[in-house]
Amino acid sequence: FYNLAQIQVDTVPQLVGVYFTLYIQSFLYIPHSTDFSIIFNVLHLKISDYATHSVIYLCCSSLLFPGLIQREGGSMEQEMGELRRYRTQSISRGEFALSDSFYFYRKGLESIVDDQVTQRFSSEELVSWNLLTRTNHNFHYISLRLTIIWGLGVIIRYCVLFPLRITLAIIGISWLVIGTTLVGFLPNRRVKNWLSELVHLMCYRICARGLSATIQYHNKNNKPQKGGICVANHTSPIDIVILANDGCYAMVGQSHSGLMGVIQRSMVRSCPHVWFERSEMRDRHAVTSRLRAHVAAKRNLPILIFPEGTCINNTSVMMFKKGSFEIGGTIYPVAIKYDPRFGDAFWNSAKYNMVSYLLRMMTSWAIVVNVWYLPPMTRQEGEDATKFANRVKSAIAHQGGLLDMAWDGSLKRDKVKEEFKEHQQKMYSSMVVGTKARNSQEPHTESTKS
Repeated sequence: FYNLAQIQVDTVPQLVGVYFTLYIQSFLYIPHSTDFSIIFNVLHLKISDYATHSVIYLCCSSLLFPGLIQREGGSMEQEMGELRRYRTQSISRGEFALSDSFYFYRKGLESIVDDQVTQRFSSEELVSWNLLTRTNHNFHYISLRLTIIWGLGVIIRYCVLFPLRITLAIIGISWLVIGTTLVGFLPNRRVKNWLSELVHLMCYRICARGLSATIQYHNKNNKPQKGGICVANHTSPIDIVILANDGCYAMVGQSHSGLMGVIQRSMVRSCPHVWFERSEMRDRHAVTSRLRAHVAAKRNLPILIFPEGTCINNTSVMMFKKGSFEIGGTIYPVAIKYDPRFGDAFWNSAKYNMVSYLLRMMTSWAIVVNVWYLPPMTRQEGEDATKFANRVKSAIAHQGGLLDMAWDGSLKRDKVKEEFKEHQQKMYSSMVVGTKARNSQEPHTESTKS
């Protein structure tokens, strides 16, 4: 009873869940009737005994279960091994244990309460309010002084800064279209390449001024070189403006219509950007061959690629698609980290369209960002594309102070792939049945199916 009195508040839901689950299961399978009263009472005592041992185990090992939100990060085999170790009867390898289900219960509740993927696609929480977007819409009514400051900030941002920024953005985009179109009429010589880079740099820097961007570049000696591939974490569409403000890159993307199409067609006349049609984007081999041909020409500008494939909320780096790392050549990693105190650069495409997002960017205080150029990396001998991508991703996350996540960013829109589920099933099967036993059964299973 002394140990029970020491139960921490964060373990109470687990204790209740352990006993309640077992009790309900016994009640469902053996109804409480006169004919089965003896059997029910015996089972009830057994289950109560098992639950009591589980309660004592949870009370005495708070380090193992510190709460539903706090994750230890251990493997499946380690955590289940701890569960089995505190059983009254030892369980040998190859036997199923009911206590194993608590591991999956706990992981499921953790995912429901604190999903590691979904929270990467919401704006980063701030310690203090920056007088911009706020989670509590009544926050500026707390005091008269705060209301006055917030009102003055709205006047400055919308009536003074916004007109100036929109003017600079229009000038920068207009000059980009006109300048690249004129340069495109020149013959393919060094003068054309020099003028193309000059026009691109000038226009991107004007657009950066239109966002009031304050950018600090670190380790410029590691800047991407021609004939290479620049990969970076992705937070916002303006990542292109941030990086192109310090050097020229060959862009990769899908061909568009409208104003974006006009800009793409004018840019490709002066510089070998790589634009794909919608049908070509689905053809992985066609994309890879065109990118490989671009990298093979050492005079071409470095390709700028965001391997995550979607925007992440400036706190993490999610799984890199391996296609960018199958091309070959030298990879130049770049880490981008925005300062959310002056403006939220994250683009939540599910909540804002492009026009609304750009309006929020141009009415923020400023876009403050740090960019780190990392040393170039090449694929090591015997290293596949997936391991190479993870190694580059870890280096970017470490340098930018971001969380290194193994999840695929496409889970933002799609369901979990069946391979992920099968991988967890195989891990549990190999732990319970044993790797050798499972391997010995596979040929028999295949022959049965055939």
